[in-house]
Amino acid sequence: MFKKIAVLGAGAIGASLGADLSDAGHDVLIIDHWPENVAAMKKQGLHITMTDLDLSVQVNACHLHEVYGLQPQFDLVLLACKSYDSRWLAHFILPYLKSDGVLVSMQNSLNDEWLTPIVGLDRIMGCVVELSGEMVEPGRVVRNTTRTSTWFGPGELNGAITPRLCALESLLRCSATTEKTSQLLGSRWSKLIVNAMTQGPIGMLGMKSALAAELDGFFDLALQVGEEAYQVAKSHGVQIEPVFGLCEDDLNSPPRIAVEKLLNTLLLHLGKNSRNAVVQDHAKGRRTEVDYINGLIEQKGRLSGIKTPFNSAVNRINQDIELRKFAAAPENINKVASYIQALHL
Repeated sequence: MFKKIAVLGAGAIGASLGADLSDAGHDVLIIDHWPENVAAMKKQGLHITMTDLDLSVQVNACHLHEVYGLQPQFDLVLLACKSYDSRWLAHFILPYLKSDGVLVSMQNSLNDEWLTPIVGLDRIMGCVVELSGEMVEPGRVVRNTTRTSTWFGPGELNGAITPRLCALESLLRCSATTEKTSQLLGSRWSKLIVNAMTQGPIGMLGMKSALAAELDGFFDLALQVGEEAYQVAKSHGVQIEPVFGLCEDDLNSPPRIAVEKLLNTLLLHLGKNSRNAVVQDHAKGRRTEVDYINGLIEQKGRLSGIKTPFNSAVNRINQDIELRKFAAAPENINKVASYIQALHL
């Protein structure tokens, strides 16, 4: 069904996907807008280091501008860019998506919401992704989760179990343990809650995830953030769905217990050497996705009348780090209370 595949965005997740699909023999074109990364892929392929596998694979890769000359027609586009790049890249790739082709958001946040008006409901699917890795240099990824411990949850936006969903799940098995879902929105929110507890809070500390988990005050902050996100999801009528191999009974608990299970499960998956995406972005002076995670929780809470002081404070602290008002550091955990007070939350 998916003969011609594009991976659009080749950071740690996109590069890992592109390498695994290429290694499995699929016809894949990796498209990226980082010139040095594309040059490295063209010259030496992709090198993905995992704890159980050192993978070097030749890949087909191109710059954005080269797509115009190639004029490809894709059956499947796996979108693996940052959330803030979603809209313009969707417009960019749309002319190269076959009339019966499908775009799959392999991203954090709720990108399906703003991608659907661009691509169309019948041409889009989503996938909840748990893959931890870091692009340490152009063309090279250190991946913390192995193919077995990586988890993908693909689904149709309307909840249907379709032949193309089954085909997508089968395709992605070369890269992860897969579990198709009929409740994509609930799964998206579960991942959003987990990301809210980890990406922003750990990002502002500038630490590896395992070290952050040991920092005094971190777990309390993360669970406060998670409870707010959980309440916002419920206020929008969302049924939180199990992810990462959890079951319904794990989440049929009071909010504090449910979010603690989500947090502990993710930290276990990540391993002790993981640096999350926000930590990496701060270290490299790049824009983060925190406003699409903690900031989105704040926005959704405002729409339903739910206060989110901890998510709001975490979002603002990370914004100020981006503005270079101060650096990501463990002591930033002590700034949360003052930010909540200053924001009158």
